[in-house]
Amino acid sequence: MLRHAHDRPARRRPSRLRAALASGALLTAGLVPLTLTAAAGPARAATPSGDVIANLFMWNWPSVARECTDVLGPDGYGGVQVAPPADSLSTSGHPWWEVYQPVDYHLTSRMGDESAFRSMVATCRKAGVKVYVDAVINHTSGVDGTSYGGVTYTKYAYPDYTDADFHHYPADCPQSDGQIHNWNDYTEVTHCELLHLADLRTESAHVRTTLTSYLDKLIDYGVSGFRVDAAKHIGHEDLAAIEAQLHTTADGTRPYIAQEIAPGGTGDLSPASFENTGDVLGFDYADGLKSAFTGSLASLRNFSAGLLGSDQEEVFVQNHDTERDGSTLSYRDGAVNTLATEFELAYGYGTPQVYAGFDFTGKDDSPPADASGHVTDTTCGTGWECTDRIPGVAAMVGWHDTVAGAPVADWYDDGADLIAFGRGGKGWIALNNGSTAQQRTFATGLPAGSYCDVIHGRATATGPCTGPAVTVDAAGDATVTVPAKDAVAIDVAARGTSTTATVPVSFDPTVTTWYGQNVYVTGSLPALGGWDPGKAVALSPADYPVWKATVALPANTPFEYKYVKKDPDGTVEWESGGNRTATTGASGGLTLNDTWK
Repeated sequence: MLRHAHDRPARRRPSRLRAALASGALLTAGLVPLTLTAAAGPARAATPSGDVIANLFMWNWPSVARECTDVLGPDGYGGVQVAPPADSLSTSGHPWWEVYQPVDYHLTSRMGDESAFRSMVATCRKAGVKVYVDAVINHTSGVDGTSYGGVTYTKYAYPDYTDADFHHYPADCPQSDGQIHNWNDYTEVTHCELLHLADLRTESAHVRTTLTSYLDKLIDYGVSGFRVDAAKHIGHEDLAAIEAQLHTTADGTRPYIAQEIAPGGTGDLSPASFENTGDVLGFDYADGLKSAFTGSLASLRNFSAGLLGSDQEEVFVQNHDTERDGSTLSYRDGAVNTLATEFELAYGYGTPQVYAGFDFTGKDDSPPADASGHVTDTTCGTGWECTDRIPGVAAMVGWHDTVAGAPVADWYDDGADLIAFGRGGKGWIALNNGSTAQQRTFATGLPAGSYCDVIHGRATATGPCTGPAVTVDAAGDATVTVPAKDAVAIDVAARGTSTTATVPVSFDPTVTTWYGQNVYVTGSLPALGGWDPGKAVALSPADYPVWKATVALPANTPFEYKYVKKDPDGTVEWESGGNRTATTGASGGLTLNDTWK
């Protein structure tokens, strides 16, 4: 539920998720044609659903079902992680963490009842999206109370458990207050209470059978696996024994397991020691992304060095804990958070998760809910942050599937905030975390041709792109302008030529010259010569000292520009100061009345 920062863990062994996905293919029988909404991002050539998981944190069951049908399935997401569905503590103000304090295992949660849960799972599977449940099996509640299902209970006395089913102190926990003090002591971490939550005696047959029955019910409803909350606090043998008893999923595989293991620890508490019971959540990865995206993107050149093994880690940009404690990026980082998520999908490390949660002011804030605490329907942009729907992010899910298995190649960085890399001749991406647009000629590794920029448009069945296109020459190079805090991405499944709308931009600077001297404008876009004064646009002196020219530039596009003077002998004089900046609109003209500086 909550993590504690420690040392970086060691590398791990290969994962089971991709093998599970391969051997238990997503249900495709019964799929129906779906219309892709504009918010869901660019349409693409058909690719099989991959391993990207959308984490729809605290979305209610009808909203998850709609998202599977309208967004996740069409955009190629392979799975969806949902909040804990068990009956839980209900308390004043309804903080989000109520769902991490289960009372019994009836599916009467804040997100909906058992019928709604079953319907959601079936709907998502029909859309080709597997469902992974956040499972709280280390503990129950920390206080007395009444649950969402109407159960009145006291700590250590629940419908399924009695006092004997919990660890106590000093008999089990060596600390006099029953809490964890030494995070490197295996007995304390697995037998003392985490945040005063009643710690289940997972070594007992009754507790194991009760937990297994709960998880098996979910599997039998079509669930494909679990995020095991607070897995570090469950004994290795206990967790292995519980997993061994679980049913086979409807996919024909063992359930996929992703374990919440706080970074650090040694010996039996190191993340590497959990290799036999599932994948590990990539806290180290998320920490590293924040460091790079608040520092220098160039540091990502050797990003995988020192991380957990790629095939044993489920990676993320943030989750519900880390966005609240500030240890990672969050929705509050806006375009930078989007850019980091696009990098996660592009880099090909681990099993990627895309997090979509809700706005909060205080760390304990409830998601949008009614007076009783039941979560209301998700309305993106109104209290909810639907990162999974951001067009560039949604497009990169298909890009990720297209380049699957291809190595990172043709790395470029400017030593600061502009990076680019290819994926084995299948795809290429450039990311600019700087404050101004950047134009370069990049080696893409792709075959010659015209490709749709999937971040800003879509490929169509007839060939033209709905947005910009990138031309790759015979050498595999492409000259590309990457907008500030943005990316450009192409791949072999999205070929086409540009049909991007243009708008007229009038450059009307006031410039004093001597006879024979002329004025030009150049800038970051190809139509402005790409900063090459030899390709700059000539301005007319008909209204001297105002020089004029109108240029058709792509709509809704930021760009940089400068004016230059050319003497008859070819000498070029650039105006002083930094680059000028402007952004075109969706329609209509733009007039730039500047003065030479």
